[in-house]
Amino acid sequence: MKSLFSTSWNAAQANFWLLIIRIAVCGFMLTHGVPKFTKLVGAADIKFADPFGVGQTFSFILVVFAEFVCSIFIAMGFATRLASLVLFITMAVAAFHAHANDPFATKEKALLYLLIYLALMVFGAGRFSVDNMIAGGGKRRR
Repeated sequence: MKSLFSTSWNAAQANFWLLIIRIAVCGFMLTHGVPKFTKLVGAADIKFADPFGVGQTFSFILVVFAEFVCSIFIAMGFATRLASLVLFITMAVAAFHAHANDPFATKEKALLYLLIYLALMVFGAGRFSVDNMIAGGGKRRR
């Protein structure tokens, strides 16, 4: 019962769960990114929101980069904090611009993703990642 309320944490477990979270959020986000990527490389006309005034097509390219490329980077643990920042901004725009006038239930998914990407920005990729290999692998204690 005492361990149920413990506030201590195990680094090995934390690193394992960071890996699971990275892979899961990548898989979830790719369900949004792959159809957009397919549309981008296809012949269909692109009609998309332009929140920054850079054009619908370029805005769509930015979202495809975030949801497709950055998701894959996060799964690999490559440039995780930077990729998470890109996706954090994308989800903030989705929640507060694209769905600004929608009910909370519609914004909720973007906000949940936003919180996950915030956590990945704060905690990084963990031990089981390309970031860790680049930073020196097992030589550093986590």
